[in-house]
Amino acid sequence: MENTALLIAIIQNAIDGIITIDDKGTIELINPAACALFDYEPDEVIGKNISLLMPDPDKVQHDNFLHRYRETGRANIMGVGREVLGLRKNGTIFPFRLGLSKVQFAGRRIFTGVIHDLSKEKEAERQLKDYAAHLEDIVEERTLALRDNVKALQAARDDLTMLLSKEKDLGLLKSRFVSMASHEFRTPLTSIKLSASIIEKYAEPLKRENITRHVGKIKNAVDNLTTILNEFLSLEKLDAGKEDVSYTDFDLVKFSEEITEEMQVMSKKNQHIIYLHSGTCSTVRLDQNLLRNCINNLITNAIKYSGENTFIDFNTEINETHCIITVKDNGIGIPEADQEHLFEAFFRAHNTGTIPGTGLGLNIVTRYVGLMKGSVNFRSEVDKGTLFTIEFPNHEQEHINY
Repeated sequence: MENTALLIAIIQNAIDGIITIDDKGTIELINPAACALFDYEPDEVIGKNISLLMPDPDKVQHDNFLHRYRETGRANIMGVGREVLGLRKNGTIFPFRLGLSKVQFAGRRIFTGVIHDLSKEKEAERQLKDYAAHLEDIVEERTLALRDNVKALQAARDDLTMLLSKEKDLGLLKSRFVSMASHEFRTPLTSIKLSASIIEKYAEPLKRENITRHVGKIKNAVDNLTTILNEFLSLEKLDAGKEDVSYTDFDLVKFSEEITEEMQVMSKKNQHIIYLHSGTCSTVRLDQNLLRNCINNLITNAIKYSGENTFIDFNTEINETHCIITVKDNGIGIPEADQEHLFEAFFRAHNTGTIPGTGLGLNIVTRYVGLMKGSVNFRSEVDKGTLFTIEFPNHEQEHINY
């Protein structure tokens, strides 16, 4: 009796559903867990055929199984768990795992089914499949978007290649034009300046100030145009990478004195260029042409942006570590807001007014100095003047002491 009570207690309190049927499929026992799964009360199913709890076509297949078992005595599903569907009282269907076993009791054959609800597992599977399908859709969408992006990038690359080709052609055309214009214009400009000088000479006996003044304007215009052409030609060579550095040893003092004499001729009324050198040696190893262009440009700017009756300080120094060149004026200065853009091509400070210029000179200077491994710095204050400093390290030079 105690064992029977224990067995009944175990069945009644089992988590999984337990149903027993006879060999005709009639339900003899159903525990609370099974009743909860199928949503029936015990008295609604006990004595009824087990097919009550099965949807089609499982209902027919189960009847065939019982018929075949009675005829042959063989049951292939005994002791083997399998997934089947159950039919609730309200008509809904749910999945469960069925474990079936046969018991011989009191000369009778009784079948016991243990039912484990798979609804949560199947729902989790469904959600996982939906998520996987959603991921596949996302991957497909992203793949299509990536393909579109690749096509767009390919098209952009083709467009860029075409634009670069056109840019290259335009660059070559610009280079040829600048080179041609610089050379072709230089000859007639030289002739114009020569003719103006001859006119000035012939007009000397007349002592006509108007003639002298207008001839001077012609010369200045020719000089300005020649400067512009030279700057464009220099910029074109720099952009094309055609400007090579040719180092030579030369006397910096003699070189600077020559520049001072040449630039003094171009100065305004009562402007004086004062040259000084400091250091125990005067020989440097640099590119004379590039350095001359740099110094000429700085002194030309000092002349342009300073008034009459002013001094321009031009200094050179050779010490143990550097060769230093400075040009200082007392001119209009550079506004602080413009100073960060000063070395950009075609940039001119806002206070230059009608003073002629292309905005290329300082860009060319800094690039020439860079080619010779040097640096350019400046200090400036509006209406108080500007100081430009060029420095070259000594390891690029060979000095001769005197």
